[in-house]
Amino acid sequence: MASPAGRPRARALGVPFDGEPGPYNAITDVAGVLVGYRTLIRGTGPLRVGEGPVRTGVTAILPRPHADAATPVLAGLFRMNGNGELTGSHMIEETGQLALPITVTNTHACGVTRDATILWALRALPGALDAWALPVAAETYDGFLNDINGGHVTAADTIAAIDAATGGPIEEGSVGGGTGMLSFELKAGSGTASRRAASAGGRYTVGVFVQANFGRRRNLMIRGHRLGAELPTAPGEGPWAPPPGVPEKSSIIGVAATDAPLLPHQLARLARRMPLGVAWTGGLAYHTSGDLFLAFSTANREAVLAGGDTLARAEFVPDLALNPLFDAVVHATEEAILNALVAAEPMTGRDDHFVPALPHDAVRRLFA
Repeated sequence: MASPAGRPRARALGVPFDGEPGPYNAITDVAGVLVGYRTLIRGTGPLRVGEGPVRTGVTAILPRPHADAATPVLAGLFRMNGNGELTGSHMIEETGQLALPITVTNTHACGVTRDATILWALRALPGALDAWALPVAAETYDGFLNDINGGHVTAADTIAAIDAATGGPIEEGSVGGGTGMLSFELKAGSGTASRRAASAGGRYTVGVFVQANFGRRRNLMIRGHRLGAELPTAPGEGPWAPPPGVPEKSSIIGVAATDAPLLPHQLARLARRMPLGVAWTGGLAYHTSGDLFLAFSTANREAVLAGGDTLARAEFVPDLALNPLFDAVVHATEEAILNALVAAEPMTGRDDHFVPALPHDAVRRLFA
């Protein structure tokens, strides 16, 4: 119901959801998956490029624990709308695998976090890398609140986020790469959720992490209720409206993890369902959207390590048994986005740009 810092999550406001969450209701419910943050908040007032104000950060998602981070996982991806960046995507499409930590940050720090991931691996995993590495780094734009051209996310910040990655409950809202992000003209950022699913005789977990930075206020929907412009600023007041100048943002990075044994084409199918959860909150993949989705499986570790002189053997859920996992990823994506909105607090950034938070009382009344 609350994050480790005590921030409420959507369920704390009475929002009902479909499906059975894992114990933490987070991507870290998938065994071995870790998440770490580096959050950068400093300065106020007018923008001075290179000085601030700074409202940004980096998120690290480790598909396998630190010591095992160079071992690949099978993976697939989907581009709903391509106005964005996710490095390493060509290699994932070619081989169906990824290795090393995944980083998510702001648009102009994406290259920094990618390169820093290689530096981390060279230091932390000596001898583990092949001749090259193509880590995944993804981004959304935080320039309304942050000095995005100031180069504030550094290699040291990225390495700190990777080193800090942990399992269990994780923070949401304005943390890590989500620090300066907004959705539906409200403060948003980092969010997570998970679901348990029975399929092919087994019980599996699907966990989702999102960096939410999308949506127009008029489209905001919570569990089928079109709130949008009807959101009040306080009980008894009229329709809510954002301060002048708050942009209609439209980008989201979604990462799904599962312990279900899935092949790359099946993981691409899982990633392809994540936008359905986005749509349930009101996201419509507008022209400026970078709506990019990645799914990986921690299963079949021995198969991905098989050498070229042996026959690799992998288990997989039959395609006919995938529907429960499709349910799980859609439900978890929807809840992760709403968790990002509920956990985020109002924020003032560069040039005194202000973004309000989702009014909790309005949501509580809706589901009372």
